[in-house]
Formats: sequence, structure tokens, C-alpha cells
Amino acid sequence: MPLARALLQECGRRAPRDGYSAVVSDLRRARFARLVRRALDELPAEFRDHIRNLEIVIEEEPPPERMPRHGTLLGLYEGVPLTERGAQEPYVPDRICIFRGPIERMTVSPRGQAEIVRDTVVHEIAHHFGISDERLSELGLGDAP
Repeated sequence: MPLARALLQECGRRAPRDGYSAVVSDLRRARFARLVRRALDELPAEFRDHIRNLEIVIEEEPPPERMPRHGTLLGLYEGVPLTERGAQEPYVPDRICIFRGPIERMTVSPRGQAEIVRDTVVHEIAHHFGISDERLSELGLGDAP
């Protein structure tokens, strides 16, 4: 029995069928994180320089209670948009979640995933700046039909 499988069984966890699935999963997660970082790096400086008090995280799946009736949730902005903040009010950091699972299921193409991640990051950052879903749709940056 391979050592990794034996250690996993000793810890009470189910061992993967092949010894590489955990490594591949870690590599996929790291690759996905690079896509998100790249999308942030590619934001125009006039936007990137004005992002304030914002945490961006990658999660596997959206929470069930946040799922839309129709469609897929790729990202989620939670917070107080910059346009609605008072000058001296302290705020908990805003949060943007990018959901890896739905994006990876949409396409296996690395280029396609990069485009979806970029569009999702831009969409959620727009909410941070106070841009509504309606206005994003007018600009051609709304949710996919």
C-alpha cells in the first residue's frame, strides 16, 4: 500500500483512488487563484487605485441560500458600496467571493475560464464602486442570459 494512502487511512480519511487527485486539486486551485490575481492586475489603474477595504476570496461553491432560482452564481459582492459610505464611518471590509466550481464547470478551456474569471471579477468590483446590475447590463457587463 502506498505511504500516502496508508497515512490517509490511518487519519480516518478516505484515500483517493489514485495518488495524484489531491495534488491535481491543489494545482487547479493554485491555477485558479492566478487567474483571479491576473484579473485584478489587469484592472485599469484608475479603478485599482480606488479599491478600499476589500477582501477577495475564492470559494469552491456558492452557499445554497444565495443561489438564484435560474442560472449560476459565479461571484458575490457583500458590503457597502463606496458610493454609499460616509466619510468617517468605519466599515468591516467588503468581500468579493469568486466561486471556482461553477466557473470550472462552464468550460474546461483555460482561456475560457480566464475570460469568465475576468468578467466576474470586473462585475463584482463594479458593485464595490456602486454600479448596479441594471447599469452593468446597459454597459454590456451584466449577468449572462
